[in-house]
Amino acid sequence: MAVPPPAPQLLRARWFDGRSSQPRPVHVALVPARGGPALVLHASGAAPLRLEGGQVGWPEMWSARTAPQQGAVVDLGEAGSLEIDDAAAWHAARRAAGGRASVRERLQTRWPALLAGVLLAAVAVALFYRHATPWLAAQLTRHVPLAWEQALSHQALRQMDDGLLQPTRLAPERQQALRARFEALLAHMPALPARYGRYAPRYTLDFRRGLGANAFALPGGTIVVTDGLVEAARAAGLGDDAIAGVLAHEIGHVAHRHTTRMLVEQGVVQMGLGLALGDVSGLLATGSSALTGLAYQRNHEREADCHALALLRQAGLPSAPLADLLLAMSHEKQSEKKDAASSQEAEKAGWTDWLGSHPATAERARQLRTGRAPHCS
Repeated sequence: MAVPPPAPQLLRARWFDGRSSQPRPVHVALVPARGGPALVLHASGAAPLRLEGGQVGWPEMWSARTAPQQGAVVDLGEAGSLEIDDAAAWHAARRAAGGRASVRERLQTRWPALLAGVLLAAVAVALFYRHATPWLAAQLTRHVPLAWEQALSHQALRQMDDGLLQPTRLAPERQQALRARFEALLAHMPALPARYGRYAPRYTLDFRRGLGANAFALPGGTIVVTDGLVEAARAAGLGDDAIAGVLAHEIGHVAHRHTTRMLVEQGVVQMGLGLALGDVSGLLATGSSALTGLAYQRNHEREADCHALALLRQAGLPSAPLADLLLAMSHEKQSEKKDAASSQEAEKAGWTDWLGSHPATAERARQLRTGRAPHCS
């Protein structure tokens, strides 16, 4: 013979029905139901009122040790509200009727659940950064118009010309000779990455003075070479093949849309952290974006190196002069940092690092000198 389930415990409560300012003493029972406990309210002189789980604004569930001592307030929607004096008995009755704490409530009351939640969140952020962000950024970059890149490039160069850069002092004949080498490289361009479809940047070579020995690529096709780079090549006893190698590297940045991808990646990272951490994540998102941006730049540098090796190979040029010039530029930058005394010079050195961002120069130079790199397909 089956044993009937025990009768649900009746809890004493005060019912504010919304029609009178005076509470009515009632008894409340929580009974098992599909989708969670149902509430049955027993008031003197009236038929029992049953409310399903979705009709009740359940107060938070706490552990037995941390249940609030001042009672519990239950929102009954259109039926008013209840005040329960014995909060511990209420929570026990709710668990007995099949009530379960939400994830948020478990994180608030159980250290193992909180630690597990933090660990899962950290793993999710790491996977998002490592895999989802680069893929999503590449997909979004495909839809960035070339005209937007060129407008951004024009604005950035104009701002740099207002303080960081000055007009070049290279003789016109020297500029023309380097532009001829630049055009010869473009004539041997390897196929552009398939992921960008018909992307066709308009490559131009400009010369400026300032920022030490440097060269950088702006989105849309503008490449800037500083007088310091040309002087560094001359001082190191290197010919124009070394400068051609640097140009091939910067052409790779343009062809792979690295600046645009970096901007999109930063936006994706900040958006992802904002969604994961909420309104408090602004400062953390900014700091994390700066750190993750460095890693993305390293990946971009390796990709540009591979493009440079392929381009120099097709143009019949050696890659060893590029390696030698990279080392010479690295040594000059280190000297500039040591000698930078004024805040303005330190700021310029920071811009140089941001624009150049050539990590692990010695290892890169070794690979470039051999004409092979393990990360190149």
